[in-house]
Amino acid sequence: MTETTPTFATRRREELFDNLLDLFLAEGFAHLTLDEIAARLRCSKTTLYTLARSKEQLVRAGTVHFFRRATDAVEARVAAVADPRERITAYLSAVGEELGTASAQFMSDMDAFAPAREVYEQNTRLAADRVQELIAEGVRAGAFRDVHAAFAADLVATMMVRIQQRGVHTATGLDDAAAYRELAGILTAGIMA
Repeated sequence: MTETTPTFATRRREELFDNLLDLFLAEGFAHLTLDEIAARLRCSKTTLYTLARSKEQLVRAGTVHFFRRATDAVEARVAAVADPRERITAYLSAVGEELGTASAQFMSDMDAFAPAREVYEQNTRLAADRVQELIAEGVRAGAFRDVHAAFAADLVATMMVRIQQRGVHTATGLDDAAAYRELAGILTAGIMA
């Protein structure tokens, strides 16, 4: 019996985070109280406190959960592709699709709430590092010209931040997913051997 208890608790915790994240992605979080979150998730506030000690910590933990889940989905897409150009396209397109699951309200709330914004910014830096790795792999394979991978990744990071901060949407009307697809196309065309 003791073997199944931790597994059940872990599964229940993961389910709660998934449901919490679905709520946040659909509606944002700034306007929700802990009482409203508990009611919407059909659990007690005590149960929420097992996830985090405050709403602020719950929002941060939910944001971390979002990026972990998104990273797993993105990396699964990249792992299924061998061609260097297609790997970068798969990576950036998948990032855009994952961010595309978030409502405008969630993105706005995340930008306005420093702990969540910091998680997003950290993940943007990690994504830029991953693009740099993918570019370097492509250069070594001879698929890309010998570009300065760190510069190309910095360029990508700059655009990712502009996408995150809704600057690209404001300037172009592109949603996040479309902006990432355009970024992938421009980047890969620019570095082809």
